[in-house]
Amino acid sequence: MKKFLTLMAAAAILLGCSEDRSQILKVYNWSDYIDESVIPEFEQWYEEQTGEKVHVIYQTFDINETMLSKIEKGHEDYDVVCPSDYIIERMLQADMLLPLGRDFGSTPNYIDDNLSPYIRTCFDKMQGNGKNANDYAVGYMWGTTGILYNAKYVTEEEASTWDIIRNPKFKDRILIKDSARDVYSQIILKIKEQDIADGKYTLDDLMNYTSDADIAAVEAYMKEVKELVAGWEADFGKDQMVQEQAWVSLNWSGDGVWAIEEAAELGVDLRFTLPKEGFTVWFDGWVIPKYAQNVKAARYWINFMSRPDIVIRNVEETGYVSVSGAQEVMEAFTDEEYEPIDLSYFFGPQADSVCANPVLYPAKEDIDRSTQEHDWGGNTPKLIEMWSHIKGDNASSFTYIVIGVLLVAALAAGLWSRAKKSRRGKHRR
Repeated sequence: MKKFLTLMAAAAILLGCSEDRSQILKVYNWSDYIDESVIPEFEQWYEEQTGEKVHVIYQTFDINETMLSKIEKGHEDYDVVCPSDYIIERMLQADMLLPLGRDFGSTPNYIDDNLSPYIRTCFDKMQGNGKNANDYAVGYMWGTTGILYNAKYVTEEEASTWDIIRNPKFKDRILIKDSARDVYSQIILKIKEQDIADGKYTLDDLMNYTSDADIAAVEAYMKEVKELVAGWEADFGKDQMVQEQAWVSLNWSGDGVWAIEEAAELGVDLRFTLPKEGFTVWFDGWVIPKYAQNVKAARYWINFMSRPDIVIRNVEETGYVSVSGAQEVMEAFTDEEYEPIDLSYFFGPQADSVCANPVLYPAKEDIDRSTQEHDWGGNTPKLIEMWSHIKGDNASSFTYIVIGVLLVAALAAGLWSRAKKSRRGKHRR
C-alpha cells in the first residue's frame, strides 16, 4: 500500500508539473536495493544545497534488459538508472549515456572523495567504445561469483575448484544459477586453466574471447554438468541450500552471505569459497541516460548516494556491498568475529589488516584471482543459443521434488514473510 500511494502521489505531481521537469527526478533502480527513507532526505538535502525543490519519482525493475528496453525503444526519460556492468558497457557503446560531470558548487564531491580505487580501476577496464566508464558511471554495489557449499557433505578441497559442479558424488544436490553469462565466465576459466598457468592467456584475456570453439567447449562441459544438476535457479537456490535440499551451488556472494546467516540459525554449516581457477566480480552503477530531463538533480542524486552515511544505511538495509572505500564505511563493517585480512586494494594502504567478512570483502590474495565480465555485443545470440542447448527442456525430477518440499517448508516456517532481504536477487539474469 505504501508503494502504491507513493506511485499515486508521483503520478499526481507529474500531471500537475508536466511542463516543469526541473522539479522532478525520475529514478529507476533494482527492487529492494535502497533504504527508501533516504529518498525524502535527498529531496530536503537537494533544496539545501541548490535552493531548488525536487520530487523523486522512484520506480523499480527486476531484469537489466527490461530497464534497457524501455529506454532504448520507448525513449523513457528516466534521469538516473542503476544497470549492471555489462549493460553499462552496452549503453556506452550505443551512445546512450550522458557524462556525469563533477560540478557540485560548494557541495563536497562525495563521489571522487570516497570511491574505492579498486572499483575505479575495474570501471577503467569497461569497454565503452573509446569512452572511460568512470566519466559516465559511478559504482553502487559489487560482489563475486563463487561456490556456496554445505560443509557437512562437502570438503573445503572439493569446493576449491569449479569442477565440483561435475563431481558425480553430488548428483542431484547441485544448483546452478540460471545465468548464461555468469556460468560461461567461470567455466571458461576452468577449461583454460592450464593455458593460464602456461602464460598463454590472462584471466582478463579470456573475458574478451568468445570464439565458436570456446563456446562449444563450455557447452560440452556444461552438458556433463547437466546430468548432475538438481535445478537451474534464479532466486530459490539459497533457500534450498538453507534447507539442505542441495549441497553445492554456483552462486553470488550476496546470496551466499544471506544463506549462511539463515542456515546458522538452523544449525546448518554453509560456507562460500572462490575457486582456485579464478572467478568474476560484478558491479551495478548509477548512470544518466541520454533522454534524461533533469541532469542536474541526477548528478546530485549520485553524489548523495556516495555520501558515507547514506552508503552505510543502504548497505545495512539491503545487505549488498557498497563500492565506497570511505574510512567510515570500513569502520562500520569491521567485525572482530573474523580474522584480519588484507583489504588494502579496496580501502587503501592503511587497510592491510582488517577484520571483515571475507565473503563480502575478499582478501587481496583472493581478489588477485578475479576478473570481470564484458558485454558480448553481437555475440549475445550465440550465448543465448548455447544456454538453451545446455538446459534443454527437461529438468531433473528431483528439481520438482525439492521445489515442492521447499514451498511447503517455507510456508510453514514463514520464511517468505521475513523482513530480511536477498543480497543479490535476480540482477544478473
